[in-house]
Amino acid sequence: MDINKQCKKYILQTVVIFLVMNFLVRIVGKVWDLDLWAEMIVSSSFLLVTGVAIALIWRWVASNHKESLPTFFTAVSGFRLLLALGVMFAWYLADKNDTMLQFFMVFMAYYVVSLVHHSFFFARLSNRS
Repeated sequence: MDINKQCKKYILQTVVIFLVMNFLVRIVGKVWDLDLWAEMIVSSSFLLVTGVAIALIWRWVASNHKESLPTFFTAVSGFRLLLALGVMFAWYLADKNDTMLQFFMVFMAYYVVSLVHHSFFFARLSNRS
């Protein structure tokens, strides 16, 4: 398995998901006449930053410490959850317009899509090895 190629593939797929999700959120905003720019920026930034970080850290672990990959997958899941809770808490503290429900719905859409992508990508990789 070419680790660098798979890392680039994961990042490219993350960018495509980023673009598709932003497009869908903009459509939802237009259809229901909602201003979702701030929610979209925070959520898509979370998706993009965590996706790229996961890919780069996975590449390093897969290259240098292959025996630690199961621990890596568990740690990534836990860390991403804690980071997501932190982002939602920060939004809650900063929210002045009572848009928490809107933010939660948009953020969870991005979060679930990123979880599904992560699960399918790495399950497929694990089945190859």
